[in-house]
Amino acid sequence: MPTESSSGPLQKLLNRVAKVEPQESSAATAAFLLLFCVLGGYFAVRPVRETIGTVIGRDATRDLWLWTAIFALAIVPFYGWLVSKIRRSVLLPSIYGGTAIIIVGYALAFRSEEQMRIFGSSFYVFISVLNLLLVSIFWSFLLEMFSSEQTKRLFGFIAAGGTLGAFLGPIITRLAVQSVGTSGILMLGAAGFVLAILFQRRLMKVAAGWTSSTGVQMDDRALGGNPFAGFGLVARSSYLLLIALFVVLLSAVNTFLYFEQLKQVAELYEDIEKRTEVFASFDFIVQGLTMFTQLMLTGWIAKNFGVRALLTIVPLTLVAGFLAMGIFGSFWSLAIAMVIRRWGEYAFVRPGREMLMSRVDRESKYKAKNLIDVPVYRTSDYLFAQANKALEKVGLTSAGAAFVGVGLAAAWFVTGWVLGRRFDRESANKG
Repeated sequence: MPTESSSGPLQKLLNRVAKVEPQESSAATAAFLLLFCVLGGYFAVRPVRETIGTVIGRDATRDLWLWTAIFALAIVPFYGWLVSKIRRSVLLPSIYGGTAIIIVGYALAFRSEEQMRIFGSSFYVFISVLNLLLVSIFWSFLLEMFSSEQTKRLFGFIAAGGTLGAFLGPIITRLAVQSVGTSGILMLGAAGFVLAILFQRRLMKVAAGWTSSTGVQMDDRALGGNPFAGFGLVARSSYLLLIALFVVLLSAVNTFLYFEQLKQVAELYEDIEKRTEVFASFDFIVQGLTMFTQLMLTGWIAKNFGVRALLTIVPLTLVAGFLAMGIFGSFWSLAIAMVIRRWGEYAFVRPGREMLMSRVDRESKYKAKNLIDVPVYRTSDYLFAQANKALEKVGLTSAGAAFVGVGLAAAWFVTGWVLGRRFDRESANKG
């Protein structure tokens, strides 16, 4: 990495909120702002996706998850080909620009509830695949730059940039949706991705003189290799397979909570805009809690208690959360469980998952990581959505689904414990 130092106002601010070394400040700040724009744009439009889920109905939404899984699988070799052939300084900004153009297209299409029914399904699939892909691409590049030690110090702070964007995005949506409508919200989201292009280029400029996490000078060359390499990399590595299992169980827990949320919100609120406000309110609360945690606790927990703690806090808490849902069965018990799950995932689980990938080689950081983050996640979503649908058809109540969630959360906890312990032991041995 560069050796220049700085003691200016920016560095003093960074020292207050995170242990960012002077030579890391430019990269950390650029990454913070880039993730701010990406997640700000996404979370501004995310309530629109959730509203579409209530408009088309839970059964139709479950069926859409099949298409989400199919497109997620299809995008892996396509992205693998792109990253193998195109310089990242061209590829990454282009992905953000293309995203903005497509969102603008949907904004022009969503002029009425009927048009939302017509075009909403494809928008739902597009956003569901896109959000995982964009975040995976972002962290892949950072994992190439930063060492395992740096990830523990910096990833909480950098993730807070995304959380700040995710915090402001739904606030803007909640305040503006009644006046600008769904199309206006999509236009605002597209603007976030346009700004992301500028900060991605800034991060690329900083990276041009950086020494990567592998100890070699970073360059902008395409990765080369087989576009399908991610499948083989995961299949041959017990470590990557364990990460994939962790993601599958994460998806299972999320799915059962998600469809119970759609069910209860649709029953409680008839007005479309009101439903959007409710989903935006959830986002507002979650991101506010997450931002504070990432700045103050995530790095401290990783340093003092290891990655194992980051991976197990949420699953263990959700065991209790599902029990409360099963016993009380109220909307508020569901809302609290949803907030805990999403807050914990962004504040603890996601940074912990990214730290896990700091141990793998460069090709795995792009191709294997993308495979796990997108198609493994979305295919699991679909399979567990269908399982949820089947259980409802045989008479499973909301309380019954909650007790199924207890078992899934417990299995998630065990997997996180094993995976985190392995990572922490290897870190201690190398340290």
